[in-house]
Amino acid sequence: MSEMLRAPAEVEYAAELDWLESVDDGPKPFSWRLSPKMVRLFVLGSDRADGLDRPVRPKWFGDRGIVERAVVTLASDRGLLLVGDPGTGKSWLAELLAAAISRTSTLVVQGTAGTTEDHVRYSWNVSMVIAHGQSRASMIPSPIMTAMREGVIGRFEELTRTTVDVQDALISILSEKYVAVPELDEDNIVFARPGFSIIATANSRDRGVHDLSSALQRRFNFVRIPTVTNRRSEAEIVRFRTTDLLRRHRIALEVPPTLLDVLLQSFADLRAAAAAATGDDERLESALSTAEQIGVLEDAVLHGSFFGAGTGALSAETLAGSLVGALARRSPEDLAILNKYWHGVVEPRSRDRGGDWTGFLEGGRRAIAALS
Repeated sequence: MSEMLRAPAEVEYAAELDWLESVDDGPKPFSWRLSPKMVRLFVLGSDRADGLDRPVRPKWFGDRGIVERAVVTLASDRGLLLVGDPGTGKSWLAELLAAAISRTSTLVVQGTAGTTEDHVRYSWNVSMVIAHGQSRASMIPSPIMTAMREGVIGRFEELTRTTVDVQDALISILSEKYVAVPELDEDNIVFARPGFSIIATANSRDRGVHDLSSALQRRFNFVRIPTVTNRRSEAEIVRFRTTDLLRRHRIALEVPPTLLDVLLQSFADLRAAAAAATGDDERLESALSTAEQIGVLEDAVLHGSFFGAGTGALSAETLAGSLVGALARRSPEDLAILNKYWHGVVEPRSRDRGGDWTGFLEGGRRAIAALS
């Protein structure tokens, strides 16, 4: 694990998953490693009512009904499609579910404009085909085919960014639960084993890029992941994910609650301004997601640790600089929006409240001036 830049969930939480499996006496669908109740508990964490000997900390912060519907879908013969805005935790939830159910979350197809049907089905080892001809040995299975053969969960990220041909390749897999290999004369069908399913994700902002056909939509259960609006939940998410990221960098630092409040309030203000805007030139290009808050906070902590005044502590000035640097993607549009926010909101708040808002005001001013 120390040699991995980012360990997958089944490795990161291997000890916890082993323990949950050892105390799990619930019914398990197919070849699942954990029962549905234990899958939910692994994702959302435990409480006293669960009666466990040790606590299980939450890893995804969201509505319990969303996780339950996702788990029930995966126990059926339909695929699961997680839909939501960027940064709402779709991929992280998919990884956690696959890790809990199958103990493998790395059978992933990343959807892009360059994804082909071979990425969903199979391809061939050309040198082996030349030397020995086409056979099962010379076939290179896709992550989805591997998941079929092993009876585990396969994942498909950003499904709506792929072309129609790629999407159509999933229809027969989800319907018939097999892949035909017409190049082979014998042993030319790969059947899915019990336990196989697909978790796909789709960015709601990509609507219209490559819309799903009605045939493919019928083979998925849609579960919508809402944007986190609860201040307390968002603070928990940011704190949890940032702690994990900093542990990876071997930086031991507690984020001051007052600075976390400044960050959360700033994003809330900017979201409100975006909602009230009448045109795209009045909105930041950023989705202002929770994931972007995590990125801003991580950047600020690392900057303070590497280039700070020697204490390694996070400062309001550094936080402001990281926020401006992360959100100012278009020039001059985004810079004008941020400058308006700093003058119209941050400056009066600095006069009224002082404290970290004063440093946040100065740091933001300097960052905006440097980019202008």
